[in-house]
Amino acid sequence: MALTLALEQFTSTSKIILGVFLTALAFMMFYYGFKMVELANVMRNKKPFFVHFYIFKKRLSKNQKRILKQRFSFYNKLTPKEQRYFEHRTASFIADKTFIGRQGLVINDEIAVLISATAVMLTFGFRDFYIGLIDKIFVYPEAFYSQTNEDYHKGEFNPKLKALVLSWHDFKEGYNIGDDNLNLGIHEFAHAIHLNSLKEKDVSSIIFKDTFKELTQMLSENKPLRDELIASKYFREYAYTNQFEFLAVLIEYFMETPVAFRNQFPTLYNKVKLMLNFNYDGY
Repeated sequence: MALTLALEQFTSTSKIILGVFLTALAFMMFYYGFKMVELANVMRNKKPFFVHFYIFKKRLSKNQKRILKQRFSFYNKLTPKEQRYFEHRTASFIADKTFIGRQGLVINDEIAVLISATAVMLTFGFRDFYIGLIDKIFVYPEAFYSQTNEDYHKGEFNPKLKALVLSWHDFKEGYNIGDDNLNLGIHEFAHAIHLNSLKEKDVSSIIFKDTFKELTQMLSENKPLRDELIASKYFREYAYTNQFEFLAVLIEYFMETPVAFRNQFPTLYNKVKLMLNFNYDGY
């Protein structure tokens, strides 16, 4: 009797283990199958199957949400559903990063929300929006002395230290005039997103780096377009420092004056739009 009971219990346990194993195996097969099918779609259409999917959404405090509504125009252009996604991502970004004030600057809701919202805006067409190459965000009151090249900087990104450094004064200046194509936050986060895309293998990073490769190849092979770019003086000279600065400046222009950019250089504009998967009102 005892032996029969033990055998029954063993059989029952074995069935549970087998069931768990088969469920896990089925999930893994579905997951990797989905990734392969989506990757094929990315190669063909440069689009992920989906961007926003959240089981639980984080919430901003009342004060943080008020700052977003009053100070961040991009948020106010979104649909109510998109705004909810944006709030979740901003709250998630704030929780994920360590904000450190320098030279007596105290990190408050205004600083955390506006800096995080800038990152979320640029990655709002990405599925993975965390920018893994950033762990810490140092914020100085004004331009700061950098040991990197022994000069004063308004902002810099150090991938080895996973650190983004910003002058709060100059960050705010970037939003005081919304159409001058000079935005420190956008520029520095663009650098971080670019370098992060070279390291990561998620679907959004693949789209970003592959499309930028196409853009640079197009420019290298199209001398008339290169000559037109330079002759137009549409982009500020700093854009031609190297490919990293060129991309950061392109993204500044894309975000701040999309209509003018599209009218002036539609091919470049469409490449940036594809890189960011940016299908939102005004773009």
